[in-house]
Amino acid sequence: MNKIVFIEPKSPNLHIFSQFLLPRLGVFILGAIVKEYGWDAEVIVEQSQKIDFENIANVDMIGISTITPTAPRAYAIADKIRALGIPVIMGGPHVTFLPDEALEHADYVIRGEAEEALISFIETWENGKDFSQVPNLSYQTDGKTLHNPMKPLSRSLDENPFPDFSLSQYVRNKIIGKTTIPVQTSRGCPFHCSFCSVTGMFGNAYRFRSTENIIEELYRYNHKKHSIFFYDDNFTANRRRAKALLRRMIEEKFKFRWSTQVRVDIAKDPELVWLMKKAGCHTVYIGMESVNPQSLKSMKKQQTVDEMAQAVKVLHRQGIRIHGMFVYGFDEDDWHTVKETVRFAKRAKLSSTQFLILTPLPGSKFYNQVTRENRIQFHDWALYDAHHAVFMPKRLSLFELQRAQIFSHSKFYSLVQVIRRALSFAWVEFAIAVYARKLNRLWQKKNKTFLRVMELCRTKKEAKIFVDYQELVRFEDEVA
Repeated sequence: MNKIVFIEPKSPNLHIFSQFLLPRLGVFILGAIVKEYGWDAEVIVEQSQKIDFENIANVDMIGISTITPTAPRAYAIADKIRALGIPVIMGGPHVTFLPDEALEHADYVIRGEAEEALISFIETWENGKDFSQVPNLSYQTDGKTLHNPMKPLSRSLDENPFPDFSLSQYVRNKIIGKTTIPVQTSRGCPFHCSFCSVTGMFGNAYRFRSTENIIEELYRYNHKKHSIFFYDDNFTANRRRAKALLRRMIEEKFKFRWSTQVRVDIAKDPELVWLMKKAGCHTVYIGMESVNPQSLKSMKKQQTVDEMAQAVKVLHRQGIRIHGMFVYGFDEDDWHTVKETVRFAKRAKLSSTQFLILTPLPGSKFYNQVTRENRIQFHDWALYDAHHAVFMPKRLSLFELQRAQIFSHSKFYSLVQVIRRALSFAWVEFAIAVYARKLNRLWQKKNKTFLRVMELCRTKKEAKIFVDYQELVRFEDEVA
């Protein structure tokens, strides 16, 4: 029996969720698909499993999924595996937009959604046929690089098998005694934020699974010891569909509690928020992005600061915690924006926050813009994790942009804030604050060389010293 091993490379740097492992679902779905086809499959989540190259030396194929910050690690793994004579196929958002780069390290690249393309590829590979009819495939032949046409997104999400977590030995994190399990009920997003690459990866259409299909999967995890995280980019993008699902979840009386990502526009529908709470929602993750109205307009966020404040009130009224996510670095941002953002987050009494740095991810309109304007200062993909400043903003220096994130986390998770949470018996928020303070200090310690370079260049308009940065420190992990 042929065997394929799927690998999800580990993140090279610390980030806000470093302690909470939540693997992406793609490799687990693909593993289930190839098992149905008749192959043996295994999944390695490198964040919690070491890759044993001796054990995989005899497999027939390796599949590597990568996002932008894990690309250097993914390429290093691919080089090592190809040296063993094993073909490597890569997929994921990063290589979808940069297949030529990926083909310097991999034999094949599947762009976009891989469920149908992978089976077509395997059938062709088994029979030794021409790869020209395999959709979404990029490969090299006779010294030429070929990119086959993308297949229209016609496949129903219900046709995909449930992710098979038994394929991996990764250790699931427990948060407050509960094991978090990822579930995805939809793909895509009907909005078109300029800094996001979701629509480039999954198309403009917002597609979702049927209620019956989702309920069937949820029954697998129906236990008080489980917590579900709905991986959807916007769980409530289609309110009618979301309400139908929530009502069924209430009818089934599921025992688990759950969290998900939404937009502030859910506050316009109090019934929807009530159904979420009734169905077991305890936390929502909201991309508020900015309190600068001009920044919100330029990024095409289609929301206002007043709507953000109203969403906080409506959600708090139902007892739902809010994790707010803010981004610094838009052309309209300055230091006043930074201070106002922290004030908003504290006054809104958000349960937790992430203050992120705008990052030009391949596949986004913003990436294309700053590339044309020659504003990118770093080309080491390992730094593209929203925690490192990699492009030159317009109203902040590169040093100020980096400092803005550190400053914001220090202020929001100050010792005074930690004590207040303890005195109010908000133990979940207290635990998050303690962890976040520790992580903020640890990140600065581990990135002291990077921060030193930032300081050296703080007075420079053109940060030419950055060209030498990769000689000072490498973020890529050495292949074992």
